[in-house]
Amino acid sequence: MATPCSSYELIQSCGAARAGTLSLVHGPVPTPAFMPVGTRGTVRGVTPSELRDAGSHIVLANTYHLWVRPGHEVVERLGGLHRFMAWDGPILTDSGGYQIFSMRDRTVVSERGVQIHSPEDGDRRMLTPELAVQIQEALGVDVAMALDECLEHPATRERAQQSTDRTTRWLRRCLAARRQPDRTALFGIVQGGLYEDLRVAHAQELTALDLDGYAIGGLSVGEHRDDLVAYARLSAAALPADRVRYLMGVGHPVDIVDAVLAGVDLFDCVLPSRAGRHGQAYTSVGRVNLRNGRYREDPGPLDPDCACPACTTYSRAYLSHLARAKERLAGRLLTVHNLTYYHTLMARLRAAILADRPEELAGLRAVAALATAPVPG
Repeated sequence: MATPCSSYELIQSCGAARAGTLSLVHGPVPTPAFMPVGTRGTVRGVTPSELRDAGSHIVLANTYHLWVRPGHEVVERLGGLHRFMAWDGPILTDSGGYQIFSMRDRTVVSERGVQIHSPEDGDRRMLTPELAVQIQEALGVDVAMALDECLEHPATRERAQQSTDRTTRWLRRCLAARRQPDRTALFGIVQGGLYEDLRVAHAQELTALDLDGYAIGGLSVGEHRDDLVAYARLSAAALPADRVRYLMGVGHPVDIVDAVLAGVDLFDCVLPSRAGRHGQAYTSVGRVNLRNGRYREDPGPLDPDCACPACTTYSRAYLSHLARAKERLAGRLLTVHNLTYYHTLMARLRAAILADRPEELAGLRAVAALATAPVPG
């Protein structure tokens, strides 16, 4: 179904898994899709052309960090975030709600919003739902996330209920604050902790607001991965079939495949770039740690099944040397490789769904599990 600036077309299902197209102002995104994380307007060490070559269709940036530095007014005066970072595809921005979880020793949450004691400059900044929308619209992004309260795990039922109710009230304020609904879509975020009835009720409450899209939040915050998959499945099933479903902050390849099988369409995570900066690569033979001495004289390619520059140009021995010497080139090459792996996996999942081949999806789940597991030794 289309809204003024966003539409999702479900093309084919295979069980609960879905293949579709998310259409945004800056172009279409074939789903299921993975978004590289460019928190400050850049995926660390990787150029926009390298992102495209790796298979990226959409990237994620962070409202809070761009608010602090360089400032949304600066970006707006310079033509918006797309021009600022030289990326012509869609951009989604996290609202800053994740900082309530990740920077909880520096935040104070109230009905008004969240006060954050900034580690960058020491200032105490108040991020309200209205300001979160204002910043994201000034950045000119395709998708703005509503400000939500992302809880740590574990959380009591009372705390989860209070937080979920506040997230809904903040969402309504975000909706009222919109000034550019024809340019920037607004997604709401399902919360509810690890409480089935709270999650289902919140998904139904958000569905009634007829939003541009829906995210599943409050997972990948310390819970067991079985709970992650179960609550992603529960939340996805409670959301409308004609809108995109986005699982925030997930994850390893096998986590993503399990979530696709549960009916989720869109993902983001720092793991491909973070692992690359630490000398690790997701490959067809497992997760390779190139700082391991076993690769010091290995002349073979990083992954013979991959066509990225790291795999087609350099040996494992050379990549291991770069990683062990902490050369920046290692992080760059391995980030591009990891993103290529993720995007290739998403493309294979999409093809299997479009062909309605459940056995192929099961095989890809095994492939992703292998890539997630560290290579022994």
